[in-house]
Amino acid sequence: PGHSISNRLSVRTMSGQVQTQALLQRNAITLQGSAQIVSEYFQYAVNNILYQRGIYPQETFDVAKKYGSNLWLTSDSELSLYLNTVLSQTKEWLAQGKLRQLVLVVTDVAAQEVVERWTFDIDTNKDVLAGKGPQLDKSDKEIQSEISAIMRQISASVSFLPLLESRCTIDILVYTDEVDDVPAEWEDSDPRNINNAEMVALRAFTTKVHSVKTMVTFKQSDGDVL
Repeated sequence: PGHSISNRLSVRTMSGQVQTQALLQRNAITLQGSAQIVSEYFQYAVNNILYQRGIYPQETFDVAKKYGSNLWLTSDSELSLYLNTVLSQTKEWLAQGKLRQLVLVVTDVAAQEVVERWTFDIDTNKDVLAGKGPQLDKSDKEIQSEISAIMRQISASVSFLPLLESRCTIDILVYTDEVDDVPAEWEDSDPRNINNAEMVALRAFTTKVHSVKTMVTFKQSDGDVL
């Protein structure tokens, strides 16, 4: 069984043959390269969730052009340090094929109640981990397009998610296979589940090395409970 870790805060000529070979090389996906792509996705996804959901003031975010869209990155030094620390560690576990799930937990401070869980499920190609099978390739354009579609869904999530009227804090939970290099400042955590939750699945994307599914579960508003 895996375990959860919480880090709390209170991304036909000779020349023709050469060109073809170079093109294939650009599209080859390695374990390290895939880990970079997925980690960068986590960075932009988490930042844009925090922005769109109003968990941090919108004036503390700067616009960033990525995946063909205008997205947002925090300019808050404390939050930036926290996210960079967490995501740099998860990138290492991605490259080792040990990361299984990352969860962004949103908690209502006054009620001390979890109101949203953004879950990122990661499946790693076992043949790649074992060093077997043919070299995988997928165009960067195709991967970027898949991620862009998810980012648009995150931006649209405000249309169906309940309004967060109280001040909220965040935790990031990380589920891994057994690892020996857990940083000392990380701590064990319960799953921080939501009772009577609704769930919406967003689009998935794959690098062919890592496949990532994104979903959000949220607390029903009082008016939705029968």
